[in-house]
Amino acid sequence: MQLNYRVKRVRGGVRRAEADAIQEADISVKHTWGKDFIGASNEYASRVKVEERVRLDIRNIKPEIGSEVKADPAILTSGRIAADLRALLIERGVLVFRDLEITSEDQRAFTATLGKLQGNASDGLQKVTRDTKEAPEYAAHFANTFFWHIDGHYNQTVPCFGATMRPARLPREGGATEFLNTYAAYDGLAEADKALIDRLRVVHTRNASNSAAYPNASEAEAAGWRRPPPATQPLVWAHRNGRKSLILGISASHIEGMHPADSYDLLGRLRQHMTQPKYVYSHEWRMGDLVVWNNTGTMHRARPFDPGEERLLLRFTIEGEEAIHAP
Repeated sequence: MQLNYRVKRVRGGVRRAEADAIQEADISVKHTWGKDFIGASNEYASRVKVEERVRLDIRNIKPEIGSEVKADPAILTSGRIAADLRALLIERGVLVFRDLEITSEDQRAFTATLGKLQGNASDGLQKVTRDTKEAPEYAAHFANTFFWHIDGHYNQTVPCFGATMRPARLPREGGATEFLNTYAAYDGLAEADKALIDRLRVVHTRNASNSAAYPNASEAEAAGWRRPPPATQPLVWAHRNGRKSLILGISASHIEGMHPADSYDLLGRLRQHMTQPKYVYSHEWRMGDLVVWNNTGTMHRARPFDPGEERLLLRFTIEGEEAIHAP
């Protein structure tokens, strides 16, 4: 609950501020200082803010991850509730909007209210598809997207904050996108495990991710994957908000300085823990959807679908603002 003030007119045009508790879904979007207030029911409210509120319908999809939000597209693109949605996104990991009639320009405008847009194209639009004609660069690495990953953590100290995505074409079956709350997965560990992994670093390699995605690769292809230098990242990201999350995508090869057998066992146990259904939300796409996810506190992956069918998702990415730090 949060304490807000409703403003009521009384005789003579003088307004009285009355405090009332409202549900957190009543999000304040505009503030101007009021005048001529008398008799506020809260003793600290001799001067209060007049607030224009937008009531959002917010439903948590699962206790640990995901919220479905109902909001008018004009409100979303205006930026009036951007700060509140961004805070909700960090808390819940994934926000889902259904049955929106929006264009790519609307999607871009909404994404830009949540942070600075990232992208090589002038408008930041990225086409998520295995179709080499639609997006040859993305399609070349599409097979890797079927495995859990965080975007940009391999060789970047500041991964992207998040992204929005909506479907343009969908297969008849399959092709869901799954999200995993890495904050909640860390919180759910035993204290002894937290103490152990907080100090560990993980070596990430192209070979680790590509060998999983392309098990039948030739010797020449495998040799190419081993050429890029590995990257090392903390196993645990200590965020500036005080929380911690796991960094353990498909590119994680082994734990630095640990015996390979012990490293293999520990990474396997952590992966089994973090992929429990309670930490995972599987989004079954339908036309009119818009999904926003926090890349710094989740992992995601695509689910298989018939390679003979089309699946095209339109994405805008939000630049990162926080570097990865060990605890």
